Amino acid sequence: MSWEKSSEERVRVIPCSTLKPLYEQHAEEYNEAALRALRSGWYIMGKELEAFEKEFASYIGVSHCIGLNSGLDALVLALRALGIGPGDEVIVQANTYIATVLAITENGATPVFVEPDSYYGIDPQSVEKVITPRTKAIMAVHLYGQPCDMEPLCEISGRRGIPIIEDCAQSHGATLKGSMTGTFGLIGCFSFYPTKNLGAFGDAGAVVTEDPILAEKLLTLRNYGSRIKYQNEIEGINSRLDEIQAALLRVRLKYLEEILKERKKIAEFYLNSISSPLVRLPSIRPGALHTWHQFVIECDRRDELQEFLKNRGIQTQIHYPIPPHLSNAYKQLGFGKGDFPITERMAECVLSLPLYNGMKTEDTKRVVDALNTFPSCLE
Repeated sequence: MSWEKSSEERVRVIPCSTLKPLYEQHAEEYNEAALRALRSGWYIMGKELEAFEKEFASYIGVSHCIGLNSGLDALVLALRALGIGPGDEVIVQANTYIATVLAITENGATPVFVEPDSYYGIDPQSVEKVITPRTKAIMAVHLYGQPCDMEPLCEISGRRGIPIIEDCAQSHGATLKGSMTGTFGLIGCFSFYPTKNLGAFGDAGAVVTEDPILAEKLLTLRNYGSRIKYQNEIEGINSRLDEIQAALLRVRLKYLEEILKERKKIAEFYLNSISSPLVRLPSIRPGALHTWHQFVIECDRRDELQEFLKNRGIQTQIHYPIPPHLSNAYKQLGFGKGDFPITERMAECVLSLPLYNGMKTEDTKRVVDALNTFPSCLE
């Protein structure tokens, strides 16, 4: 058990996230799935992967799923499958995690940043303003578990002939007007990193698509550019979802709706109970089903609030403190403070509260009580 001393007493620390309860809830099934894969004697590109790809494609509502090594590889290969490279531009929201941008630059293309809307998704009006003849794709990031505003984005895509790649790393099971994220664009990219709502027990990812030609190309790209052993048709990479992770994901997928239901219950308690005037609660886009990968509040005194909560045994995280355009990794792009003020303001005031499956009611109440006493403690 983890403990941390507050100003008044020693209290049990509430983690921002923990994974063990989800394993323990169905431990026997996870153990059996792993052993089944081990006992098969076939550990790469076997029956478990094939089964998971079919099951996940069915869950999302698409024809093709290609299992990969990670969510980053999903984004990298999605762009590569579309032939995007040096001289091309890809529009992406500035408030995303850097992996989205890394996928663009890994292919030699140039990221063109735009501001998010008030729901943290890419702003379609901003997208329209930066399209050039070099624009080859739009990357929509469904951040924190909430879908972007896809209807106007799809209209732009259709009218301008620019494909949409969806970054669904945080939006497994999220819907907009009944349609799953990953089904709006030409390609949907998923991460199954352990902290995701549909998390593996190591790195894992996948792409989904309705396009059979793209699916075939992605299958080739993930396996050294080969569909037949030792016959390499194109330059590919090694990015394959292994049998053990596929087997474990099949178990997790069985319980995904149950997982999302529990997270929604915690989020609704926060939404209905947090009353601090210094805290701005997240909004839900009309017609959207938010899956609460993160519960992100805003506070103009964020750093003070984070320290206040830490002193009371409540861990929080900042998703994300440095926008990609201000990171040292992309200093060569020449951006500076003030270039994307909405994104930069978010980076200075967002804070993710504890939210995980297996979280106790008493802990959610502790978080709320601490937040609601925050204003008075500063007076």
